[in-house]
Amino acid sequence: MTKKIMLTVSALAIAAASFAQSTSSMNEPPTRARVGIKGGLNLSNISNHNNGSTDNNKTLAGWNAGVIVDLPLAPILSLQPGVFYTTKGTKIEGGTKGSVTDPYYKYTTNPSYIEVPVNFVAKLPLGDYTNKFFVGAGPYAAFGVAGKNKWTSNVGGVESSGSSTIKWDDDTPFNSGDPNQGYDKLKRFDWGLNFLTGFELNDFIISAQYGLGFNKIYSGTDDQRNDKSKNRVFTVSVGWLF
Repeated sequence: MTKKIMLTVSALAIAAASFAQSTSSMNEPPTRARVGIKGGLNLSNISNHNNGSTDNNKTLAGWNAGVIVDLPLAPILSLQPGVFYTTKGTKIEGGTKGSVTDPYYKYTTNPSYIEVPVNFVAKLPLGDYTNKFFVGAGPYAAFGVAGKNKWTSNVGGVESSGSSTIKWDDDTPFNSGDPNQGYDKLKRFDWGLNFLTGFELNDFIISAQYGLGFNKIYSGTDDQRNDKSKNRVFTVSVGWLF
């Protein structure tokens, strides 16, 4: 699924750039920098296969909110850095909820990050430069700041539940000396690539984005034989540029 999303966005970016170049004689696009607000729904997961893929039934709903800056670089190209508060994570669920004979359990881990994306966005005018279709991509860096682990179970009709605050390994690119690493902790620093597409309707934005994490999120010794335990986040957002 990840490869299909990347290939689709890449093809759309090439098509948008080619078509937009042929429409350069239309009304001139905005040349001033604009600040915007943006937020929406996250559907997050954590990869659990050697090829970096996920199980769809482990998707966890969350949210994101933040600000972006739209910096025109060319008639069809903008640089869009931003700062977001965003939730990620996954869930594990099994058994039959409410059953006495089939034990039920559910576990969720829901870390929250301050994320800084830097996206390059190609904009395709739809008739004029008031409305545009866009595609883009760019790197992101994220810093873990909060989060909860939650669990619930029902065994023989007896239900129990609880929660704990997520523990963070304080290793970062600027500090690699944390002596308290362990698989009961998450790595505080994450990075990866975002792929996005959507519409800019005057100043209103509606977009879809896929975040592909590159850093293994669990602390402890890295196992280079696999590609597991990395953040995967699909986002649907709306926003406004001022």
